[in-house]
Amino acid sequence: MNTTQRKKTLVVGATEKRDRYANRAAHSLLQRGHEIELLGLKEGQVEGHLIQTGQPALTDIDTVTMYVGARNQTGLYDYIRGLKPRRVIFNPGAENPDFARQLRADGVEPINACTLVMLSVGTY
Repeated sequence: MNTTQRKKTLVVGATEKRDRYANRAAHSLLQRGHEIELLGLKEGQVEGHLIQTGQPALTDIDTVTMYVGARNQTGLYDYIRGLKPRRVIFNPGAENPDFARQLRADGVEPINACTLVMLSVGTY
């Protein structure tokens, strides 16, 4: 893959509620030309992109950005590890040292950071 191509990001905790950081991140990713997939508790849409529920079959996920707390992540461990992302961003409030250790053991980079800040300063 050519490095100028944008990579696909899975937003975990996606919602139609515009005041939520996950929603803001989805908009910001799209505005910057990134492909997104959305995973949430309830179906809906963000700028025409479907919010999926459960554990949909997804491919080519480069980055997973987490907007759910650690206690709500446990049921997603195997699913996210199975997506084989390059990195998982744990946004403020979503930090999870146990899951980060598992990801590191799989060769996945866990990052405690804010996706919105990373996008705004060009480190995404």
